[in-house]
This record gives sequence, structure tokens and C-alpha cells, in this order.
Amino acid sequence: MLSLETIITFFSASFLLALIPGPDNIFVLTQSIFQGKKSGLIIVLGLCTGLIFHTLAVSLGVAVIFQTSIIAFTILKIVGAFYLLYLAWQIFHASSEKIDIKNNITIDYKKLYYRGIIMNITNPKVSIFFLAFLPQFTNANLGFVSFQMILLGGLFIVATILVFSSIALLSGTLSNIFNKSKNSQMILNKLASFIFVVLAMKLAITKQ
Repeated sequence: MLSLETIITFFSASFLLALIPGPDNIFVLTQSIFQGKKSGLIIVLGLCTGLIFHTLAVSLGVAVIFQTSIIAFTILKIVGAFYLLYLAWQIFHASSEKIDIKNNITIDYKKLYYRGIIMNITNPKVSIFFLAFLPQFTNANLGFVSFQMILLGGLFIVATILVFSSIALLSGTLSNIFNKSKNSQMILNKLASFIFVVLAMKLAITKQ
């Protein structure tokens, strides 16, 4: 069993890392402003479900493939980049009509959840990050290293949920301001689309 000191140190580090601006928390920020805080929270659940995949990948050694195989790494990042461009295209051509957040009529939460999962899974850098980060806090003398990494991955997910949910709740309040104006909604659509294009380009040029 991991020591309390290790758990506290790891959780604190994970919390701080989740605060660093990156594709995932920017994704939460834009979606929360665009469609409200509930949508942002659903995205958070999707992203964190994706983190379960990365945790298991590292624990089972699958992440090594992305670290050692240029082909596997390139394929996954290209898929991720094209998916971000697809999201950008959808938002850019979205209707400029105001979204009824109160009644949640126009929002497909299941689709948002799956979108968060795909967004996270198709970023090979997450698996490689986990591969480099989690083992630093394991202790081979305790045995069951894979189980230790699963436990650490779970703690990282908890820290991520706390940080990303806070982002969703705080930025979600801004959506009410934007939804009062048709013009501001159009501007927000274009801005969100631009952000996703930038994220796609950044992922596409990411090196192994």
C-alpha cells in the first residue's frame, strides 16, 4: 500500500498539473461558456473517463507502444487532430440562435460525454505523460506495481475532476451573458471554432 506521504505528494502534484492550461481544460472552458456549466461538467466526465483508458494503458504496458512506435503515435495524433477540426467545423457552422440552457432542449449530453472521451483518448501525449509520471510514485518493494499505478491514476482523475469541474462551474456563468445577445453567440461560435483549429494544429505538429 502506498504511504500517506506519497499519496498527498502525488495528489498535490496532480492538482497543480491539472491547473496548467492545456487542450483538455481549454476544451472544458470553451464548452462551458458555449453551452453552459452542465455541458462543461458532462465534458469533464467524458475526459476523465478517457483518463481511465490511459491509466489502464500504462498499467498494462500498452502506452509503451506510443512511446516507441512512431507509426502508432502519428496515427493516433492525426486522428485526434482531424477530430478537433471536425468539432471546429461543426461549431463554425452552428446556428447563431440562442441556446436554451435552462430547458436543455438543444443539448445532447450523451454526445458531449462521448466527445470528451474521444478528445482525451486520441491524445497520445496523455499516455506518454502517464508513463513518465506515474512510475515515479510507485514502490517496487511493495509489489503489485500495476495496481499502484491504477491507484495513482485514480487519484489523478479525482484531482482532474476537482479542477476541471471548477473551471466548468465558473466559466458556465459567462454563458448566460453570451446567450442574451444573438451577435455575441455568433462571435462565441467563431472564437470556439478558432480555438479548436489551433488545438488541432498544435496536436498535429506534436513530436513523440
